[in-house]
Amino acid sequence: MNDSNNGAPPYCRTELFLEREVVVGEGEWALPATLTCPKASMPAPGVVLVHGSGPNDRDETVGPNKVFRDLAWGLASAGIAVLRYEKRTRQHGEKMLAGLGDKVTVKEETVDDAVLAAAALRSMPEVDPKRVFVAGHSLGGFVAPRIGQRDPSLAGLIVLAGNSRPLDVLIEEQYAYLLDGPPGETDAGQQMRKAITAQIARVRDSGLSPHVDKSLLPLSLPASYWLDLRGYDPAATAASMQMPLLIVQGERDYQVRMADFAGWKQALAGRQNVTLHSYERVNHLLMEGDGKPGPAEYLTPGFVCAALVADVAAWINSFPGSDGAQPA
Repeated sequence: MNDSNNGAPPYCRTELFLEREVVVGEGEWALPATLTCPKASMPAPGVVLVHGSGPNDRDETVGPNKVFRDLAWGLASAGIAVLRYEKRTRQHGEKMLAGLGDKVTVKEETVDDAVLAAAALRSMPEVDPKRVFVAGHSLGGFVAPRIGQRDPSLAGLIVLAGNSRPLDVLIEEQYAYLLDGPPGETDAGQQMRKAITAQIARVRDSGLSPHVDKSLLPLSLPASYWLDLRGYDPAATAASMQMPLLIVQGERDYQVRMADFAGWKQALAGRQNVTLHSYERVNHLLMEGDGKPGPAEYLTPGFVCAALVADVAAWINSFPGSDGAQPA
């Protein structure tokens, strides 16, 4: 990782792009957003960045790191317009709880606003409406096929460390990984392991009721959330669509693993419009490092991997413009 994240990534060329404040959606659910737009090559291809789990800001800030800012600046330096926005659970979290209570699903958390953001990006004069993509990170990648189903006019989908396996499988693996410490596990660790095991068992119970208290379920997500995802297979959903896909995965990612990458690869085998890349030293934040990955690594300042940004930019820029011309 880099020693400092106070400045711009080394692949960022700030003289090549401008940023302006925009809004995604309207009315009571409007979301503050930033459009990062190249100064040349108008109209430019555009991409919407869709967050991972949790109430993320538009930069997808984790500790000192800003995953979406790095992506936006890096892609804009390569001639691509990028729209990033405050996640609804961050901007309107209390209102969501008051209005939906325990009925929230990934639709309200993520999918609806991603579709609105893509429509907003298509309407911007700087952007080629025929070359608007969605790039989802983590949970955003997991639900990217659902976004594509909702908006079939998208030029393509980019899955950045998105799981192809069910969310409960990932949670089970993550806790096992994090709790697999030295011999002599503490009482607190044993109790946490038992609690997580019980929570996951409830999610997998065929008789799961919408009325089960969310405190008894993983991540305190309501039963409605888990029931909505039951039976959802992102890789199979993607395989049923003809939309171009780019799948990107870090080989040091302990949250979304190479088994997920293999799931995408298997489901999409034989498709000519699917590209897959994995990166040996990259973790879940799309940043490079060494050794055994863990949460502490996310607190070390860094930048999104330059090779990954270059590959995403090259893939987007490989699509011809509305006039049939390839970008410069």
